[in-house]
Amino acid sequence: MIKKIVIAIVCFASTGLYAQNGSVSPYSYFGIGDIQSKGTIENQMMGGIGMFADSIHLNLKNPAAYSGLGIKYGEDFGNTTYTVGLSHNRLSFANNIESQSNSVTNLEYIAVGMALKKGLGIGFGIMPYSSVGYDMLSESTNGNDDRVLNRYYGDGGLNKVYFSIGYEFMDDLSVGVTANFNFGTLENNRVQTVEDVQYGTLDKRSSKVNGMDFNYALNYTPSFKDKYRLFASVRVNTQANLTSKNTKEIGSFAVNSGANIEVVDVNLDALNLRHTELKVPTTTTLGLGFGEDRKWFVGGEYSFQGMGSFTNDFVDAPNLRYQDASSFAFGGFYIPDYSAFSGYFKRMTYRAGLRFDKTGMLLKEHEINNFGITFGFGLPMRGSFSNLNLGFEVGRKGTKYDNLIEENYFKVNVGLSLNDIWFRKRRIN
Repeated sequence: MIKKIVIAIVCFASTGLYAQNGSVSPYSYFGIGDIQSKGTIENQMMGGIGMFADSIHLNLKNPAAYSGLGIKYGEDFGNTTYTVGLSHNRLSFANNIESQSNSVTNLEYIAVGMALKKGLGIGFGIMPYSSVGYDMLSESTNGNDDRVLNRYYGDGGLNKVYFSIGYEFMDDLSVGVTANFNFGTLENNRVQTVEDVQYGTLDKRSSKVNGMDFNYALNYTPSFKDKYRLFASVRVNTQANLTSKNTKEIGSFAVNSGANIEVVDVNLDALNLRHTELKVPTTTTLGLGFGEDRKWFVGGEYSFQGMGSFTNDFVDAPNLRYQDASSFAFGGFYIPDYSAFSGYFKRMTYRAGLRFDKTGMLLKEHEINNFGITFGFGLPMRGSFSNLNLGFEVGRKGTKYDNLIEENYFKVNVGLSLNDIWFRKRRIN
């Protein structure tokens, strides 16, 4: 039954993940869009921290955690974990003049992890890396006091397919690496109309992007007094070296009908913009946590990224510059009694956390920061190690200063983590 569910999920992902429009945020105009790869629902509901690892949940942020996968079934050891995540995000946008609201539903990830033997695990999957989805309108007047409307809109984004391996090479000390291949298309468009003018102008830009990055991790998880455990981790997500093949069209259109009048391809080779590079800087994350096995855990992480070096030569972004980015996350979980025979709520996992992100973007010299509070529940399934995870996040991004846009959001997450054993040895009595 589990395998049938996974096959259905894979079919859905192969047709829906690449095509989805995962953002409605005006801030997705900048850089490579809104960064979407935030880990499993379990990670997200603990503020996004990634140092915790156990034997039945995947950790998409920390490849060293794959070394801890595996369950003992009688004389067999192993486990295969399938996980999928969905989200629905309701957002409101406001500046000093007006407010609007919108929503978006996404497939967050689909992944598989396998314990090959005790201390060695692998994983692979697909997830969105970034999403572009904005539609903004600005109004001004020209020298003749005519009203000028500029509409900016875009869509697309990048996805990533990955392969991870984790190995415990010494007691309580494990390493891991994830190879990510990122690919997708970014569309950025602008159309302009002038009051009482029959024709408008258009500027359409498209970038086909692909490239690799790697995520390295080192975990140290010693135990104390046979029940307490320390979790310490260092992760380095290397610079993503992305190449972009660009096209640009400019022209005019009829305002009344929307039909193109004259549209030409810009010779980007002459401008040395046909092929450009997008180098997303290295991110380093330090994590520390403490807990009691199968009972409770608390931890915190600090990440920093040299975003001050990021540029996108193909897409102009007025009033924007970058500085180094950083983030802090804190979270944990509590299980009243994981082995209780009665009282379902005693076996549930209760998660909560918070995070504060300095994105590194400065618009009109104002920092664009993000703050979120997370909480959720892990619901065990009867007679198995599988579980359904529900999560919620409420937060705020941006600012209203200088008529910029402040986002307030409420996100609902649903994740499914299914466990089964493959390669079970057949025995004849």
